[in-house]
Amino acid sequence: MTHPLPLRVIAVSGGLQQPSKAAVLAEYLSDLIAAEVPCEQHLVELGQLAPHFAGAVRRAQLPGPVEAALSAVEQADVLVVATPVYRGSYTGLFKHFFDFIDQDALVDTPVLLAATGGSDRHALMIDHQLRPLFSFFQARTLPLGVYATDRDFAGQSLHNVELIQRAKLAVERALPVLQLSRHAGIRPAGKVAVA
Repeated sequence: MTHPLPLRVIAVSGGLQQPSKAAVLAEYLSDLIAAEVPCEQHLVELGQLAPHFAGAVRRAQLPGPVEAALSAVEQADVLVVATPVYRGSYTGLFKHFFDFIDQDALVDTPVLLAATGGSDRHALMIDHQLRPLFSFFQARTLPLGVYATDRDFAGQSLHNVELIQRAKLAVERALPVLQLSRHAGIRPAGKVAVA
């Protein structure tokens, strides 16, 4: 009897700071998924990769670590993306990274959207900026996004009960899509299982 493959959950943080609240949020959401569905988790921190690709204009110019991160995203069964809000949108580095992604690589890939910002006034960025970006890729953006402000963190962990409940609800709402893909043994076209 064959068992469904574990889902490859790739979390991408657009945070430029070290440590990054976006990375903390992305990992937290990835861990919530892992608590419900067998998966392999990997975090891509764009702030660490920035020196290697910020000036590149073609994918062929990119060094190995950046190419490996792009390939991981393209082969993901599930994406968790989190970015700080900068001037009302995702960071330029976040967009630059996704500009290198093959435009057909994320078709039907479930994407859990998240963002961090200094105040609540940027919360709609998830629906006004992130959702259209991943719609271009024909990805399957999951129903609920998760937006966190600075006050939702205590050091490098989430502490706001309402935010934690929102994160859990976002994953609960995503589970039917994730479990269906896993139990059906489905990998979107062009995505092969890595041995």
